Amino acid sequence: ALEAKYQAMERAATFEHDRDKVKRQFKIFRETKEKEIQDLLRAKRELEAKLQRLQAQGIQVFDPADSDSDDNQTDITATGTQCEYWSGGVLGSEPSMGSMMHLQQTFRGPEFAQSSIDVEGPFTNVNRDDWDAAVATLLQVTPLLPQSLRSNTVRCYLMNTADTQSVVDVFLHYMPNLQIMCESFGQFLLIVKFPEEKASQYLPERRREIEKSSFCLFFVGSSLPSCMEEDCEEGFLKGAESRPLLIYHRLDLNSECSDAVHQLIDKVSANQSQKAKVLCKVIYTNLKKELLGLENTDLENKDSGIEDDSTNWEDEDFGDVIWNMHDEQEQIEAFQQASKSVCELGFEKYYDRLNDLVTAPAPIPPLLVSGGPGSGKSLLLSKWIGHQQKCSPNTLILYHFVGKPLSTSSEPALIIKRFTAKLLQHSWSMSALSLDPSKLLEEFPRWLEKLSARHQGSIIIIIDSIDQIQQAERHMKWLIDPLPVNVRVIVSVNVETCPQAWRLWPTLHLDPLSPKDVKALINAEYCLVDMKLTKEQEKKLEKHCRSATTCNALYVTLLAKIITDAKGLGDMDLILQHCFQCQDTVSLYRLILQSVQVSLSTDQDRQLMREILSLIYASHNGVSEGELLEMCTDLTWPVLASTLHSLECMYVITYCCGLLKFQHLQAWESVKLEYMENDENNALSTHREKLVQFFSQQLSRDRVTWRAADELPWLFQQQGDKEKLHNCLLNLFVSQNLYKRGHFAELLYYWQYVGMDKSSMAAAYFESLKEYEKSCEGEDMITRLADLYETLGLFLKDLGLLSQAVAPLQRSLEIRESALDPDHPSVAQALHQLAGVYVQWKKFGNAEQLYKQALEISENAHGSEHLRVAQELDALAMLYQKQNKYEQVESLRKRSMKIRLKVSRQKGNLPGFAILRRRVLQLEELTLGTESADTARTLNELGVLYYLQNNMETAELFFKRSLEMRERVLGHEHSDCAQSLNNLAALYNEKKEYEKAEELYERALDIRRKALAPDHPLVAYTVKHLALLYKKRGKLDKAVPLCQLAVEIRQKSFGPKHPSVATALVNLAVLYCQLKKHNEALPLYECALKIYEDSLGRSHPRVGETLKNLAVLSYEEGNFEKAAELYKRAMEIKEAEASLVGGKAPSRHSSSGDTFSLRNALVPNP
Repeated sequence: ALEAKYQAMERAATFEHDRDKVKRQFKIFRETKEKEIQDLLRAKRELEAKLQRLQAQGIQVFDPADSDSDDNQTDITATGTQCEYWSGGVLGSEPSMGSMMHLQQTFRGPEFAQSSIDVEGPFTNVNRDDWDAAVATLLQVTPLLPQSLRSNTVRCYLMNTADTQSVVDVFLHYMPNLQIMCESFGQFLLIVKFPEEKASQYLPERRREIEKSSFCLFFVGSSLPSCMEEDCEEGFLKGAESRPLLIYHRLDLNSECSDAVHQLIDKVSANQSQKAKVLCKVIYTNLKKELLGLENTDLENKDSGIEDDSTNWEDEDFGDVIWNMHDEQEQIEAFQQASKSVCELGFEKYYDRLNDLVTAPAPIPPLLVSGGPGSGKSLLLSKWIGHQQKCSPNTLILYHFVGKPLSTSSEPALIIKRFTAKLLQHSWSMSALSLDPSKLLEEFPRWLEKLSARHQGSIIIIIDSIDQIQQAERHMKWLIDPLPVNVRVIVSVNVETCPQAWRLWPTLHLDPLSPKDVKALINAEYCLVDMKLTKEQEKKLEKHCRSATTCNALYVTLLAKIITDAKGLGDMDLILQHCFQCQDTVSLYRLILQSVQVSLSTDQDRQLMREILSLIYASHNGVSEGELLEMCTDLTWPVLASTLHSLECMYVITYCCGLLKFQHLQAWESVKLEYMENDENNALSTHREKLVQFFSQQLSRDRVTWRAADELPWLFQQQGDKEKLHNCLLNLFVSQNLYKRGHFAELLYYWQYVGMDKSSMAAAYFESLKEYEKSCEGEDMITRLADLYETLGLFLKDLGLLSQAVAPLQRSLEIRESALDPDHPSVAQALHQLAGVYVQWKKFGNAEQLYKQALEISENAHGSEHLRVAQELDALAMLYQKQNKYEQVESLRKRSMKIRLKVSRQKGNLPGFAILRRRVLQLEELTLGTESADTARTLNELGVLYYLQNNMETAELFFKRSLEMRERVLGHEHSDCAQSLNNLAALYNEKKEYEKAEELYERALDIRRKALAPDHPLVAYTVKHLALLYKKRGKLDKAVPLCQLAVEIRQKSFGPKHPSVATALVNLAVLYCQLKKHNEALPLYECALKIYEDSLGRSHPRVGETLKNLAVLSYEEGNFEKAAELYKRAMEIKEAEASLVGGKAPSRHSSSGDTFSLRNALVPNP
């Protein structure tokens, strides 16, 4: 019996295996067929886009099968307006079929197929796919912006005269408050200051710092030193657009001001103020602009300028943080750093291979990009990503660049969470994600399959240096499973560290540089400094760069940089000899470190350089300049700026999210060998302890920043000090900071490291919270206590400890009800979180009651059409769905969708819209500097985006700026100016400012008629909108010649027998009828009817519509018999159409009301 049982179990296991195999095969078959359908649809869209481009270039394209589509695009209409037709007496308004096919949209957005906005680019004929692509592009691509715009460091360049030092001291007294405010937004505030007495020695450093600064701040007294005059000239007068300049002019001095001071004040618009406090408010305002883009921060009623209540509760989330802006910014900057090189030697063949992967039929395993360290893998992938984003805007590219081992960027759970969040972001929804790392990794394949099915286009996932991820083979098991049909994956690895199981995947190996490529790369560096080696030196160099370790891209780049940097500094043969002794990249980096150290002027400066690099090496994710200045007491700005510049130029360090990090892994290894391993004093432990002391001091001052939360627990863990790590984790604000930024996996790992299980964790947090609660006094501390209880409850919920999660969430609710108000929005948030636990616990009755209470409070606090209300409705709908109450689900979801659509039209409610807003603000600042045609086009496209969201005021500003820039850069008569004029006219037309719209349309038409061919589609485009505007304003005499011109253009473009010509003839005939010129209208109707019958067939609906218009015309002329005959034929065609579609519904092109009125009209009057 036991043997039979085992045999049965074995057969069952075999059956399950075979079943799963069949399911996988069917899944692949289904997805392959779906992919084929998607490819056909994509090909159709590409052909349509190609046709539009050909037409836009003036190339005549005739395709009868596409005639309907053409008619939809070129008839006379404007967005937001119903076409006006001839009203034949008692017959009512009887439109032509051609006219009814015009665009008649009242609303705008991705739901609609066209817009009267004119934009040549990704927004032409805006539909949902184009809208998705446009927003996706803005969300995932950061323009190549200056460091001061894309860095999260707010740099204040400060200079002062000796007689204003007391005022500067008062100002610096307030700086910690400003720094705390910046840190709350994840930003650094840095004061850059060169001492006046030594400023002349550091002119290059001062200019570089001014260029990187966010704003300049000068304290001026009675005299003006030459260095300050130079800085003012460099920072403001030469480029007033790049950064704001604030000048404090002290007026209470006894001595008179010098002429230089008066001249400076006359040149600039100075912010004159009597007190440092008032100046702090000005600084605070500029910081708010820099961080949040707030233009009108009201600070008049605040004493210090530090307090601020401008952040509305409704702009925060429900505490379920899955999107960490810092992590996202880090990846954006890593992408920019990787793609910074302009050299793409031999990459074309690799691009072809990568392109083949995208177009290859599914299923296909991941592509492995392999090569030695420094072979150019990151550069290749980043450049190819850029090409793909330009060529395939509908393709969603998810990339991740892994940094050094054990850094945050190498945490697998964070990588997967970020990918899932971006997928959700691009699917127009933001569902809750589990933060449990094991669940997150387990659920990602299901998320990928589900969300990829919704995405219209391909999804490409790229992970650079995947072998640096902790336990990559174990955590990235989803790579082995069959991928969804529209998903492609590319990963890069070093040859030596690639997991064995992955070596079976298709591989793209980066070959060593050829001698030709080596020469080209070196010559590119030489050209930058205008230098040249002798023939003998070139031969030695070429001979040296032939081994596997010396002919990779990074080695050759470093070698060329060393040579060019040493120009004119010594014997070049000797320098080359030193370089040739370095047989790999790490040893070459060590030579660079030695040479930079030698170039420093004093032993103290050399020691400080060693200290700087050692601290960066010993840290978790790097250190900031401000942190270095605080930790190294002897370090001054001149020395720091000079040293960092030298190291950055030699590719040793780089800036990322305001932190100093190593630019390449080989630089990190070289510092380890140069400064750490040969040090008898155990330099690594010494510098880690220095970092521990620095961040511990922050905690002792109740200053828990994201930096302290990132570094301190990791440092304790690296030191192996479990007791200190345990105490650090019990600092509730450290744990809250990690959890709220989505670093759940990291927090869980630390607890496991100190030997605590889930229940012990919960007990320890409860005990710590009770102790903290005893010391809480005042409303602010009570509110923070409620937040801590809520965070603990959510943390326990994610751990799966549902019964223990209820108590802290219940306590958070009680505190908010008593400390704030029972109807405060924060109470609704607490109710929502508590209900979420009950849902997961399957206690649906309790959850329903709590959700309803939260809904009621949200409606009372925000109104019935607020996004918070929609979130509560969605939560209730999900609850009812779990209980199979589908009728209630449907009604709640409809109401929620209605709210979300309204909110999205009002302010663009996209997940991650803050990122889009920040990109827009960055572009705005960028355009204040250099002006170009490309920048003007970007402004025009941003105007389109705002127009589509009903944000007319902002759209108008962008269109005007685009027009002004184009007129300055290209001239007033350029065709691009006509585009901006057209868009402004469409916007004014929508706002019912018809007089302005008419003037702009006329100017646009005048430019296009001069610049383009008479039958160009863009001329026809403007003609159609202007003609409709004339009709709307009753200027029918002006509309007639435009309609005649439309007929001529179509005849030239498509030939006299094309259906679109007939449509234009009908439009002209309608105008003549409105002018009572029936004799001129009749031949036009008859000609249009013949064209329709010959090209579309005698039973086509368009023929029927033309017959109806002819019947109305005959009736007006008193020819009732002919009118009845024509009307009878029209009705026969209409009835045939209705029977063909299997229903009695009236045609969408006419109404039963029209039919009734015409039948009554055919009855003779008594």
